Amino acid sequence: MEKFYIYVVLTRTNTIISRLIGFFTKDEFTHASISLDRDIENMYSFGRKYEFYPFIGVFKHENLNKGTYKYCRVLPGAVIEFEVSKQQYKRAKALLRYFIANASQYKYNYMGLINNLLNREACDSSRFVCSEFVYYILKESGIADLKISRNLVRPQSLLRLNGRVIFKGDLKDAKLLKGCLRNQEIPIKQKLSAAL
Repeated sequence: MEKFYIYVVLTRTNTIISRLIGFFTKDEFTHASISLDRDIENMYSFGRKYEFYPFIGVFKHENLNKGTYKYCRVLPGAVIEFEVSKQQYKRAKALLRYFIANASQYKYNYMGLINNLLNREACDSSRFVCSEFVYYILKESGIADLKISRNLVRPQSLLRLNGRVIFKGDLKDAKLLKGCLRNQEIPIKQKLSAAL
């Protein structure tokens, strides 16, 4: 029987915004993306439109070697794998296609970020922060439900879902990452030492 998977990628870049979020939340990870590909070449999220200007945020396609990521020599991160049903996979794929086709209708939810930090529920149908978007796709596809308002979900919250962490370490360590994503067994000690 064919198996279907969805991947959530958590990261912490060295940008000022990421450092500020980390300072206030004390979370290990400050950004979340979603991918339907095991090699996580194609990731989707909400983030800055321009590499050096954080004040315009959009729905976007992401790649670990482009945009803000390309300026990180070390990129602490985690990859969470969710085994899903064919129906859940098709629903998630359809939702992603909808966002891609209608990207201009969506903006970054700056007020949502502030409300999240203040633990206030407030959702906007056309605005998302990164983790809010990833959670929205997972919840609307019937994959996960944290039983909280989507705007209160932080990247760190996604580690509490019923997924399997298949990689934790430096996402820039291509050899280690690719080996892990190809299902080769990589010792946990080696994974963690790569993050140092």
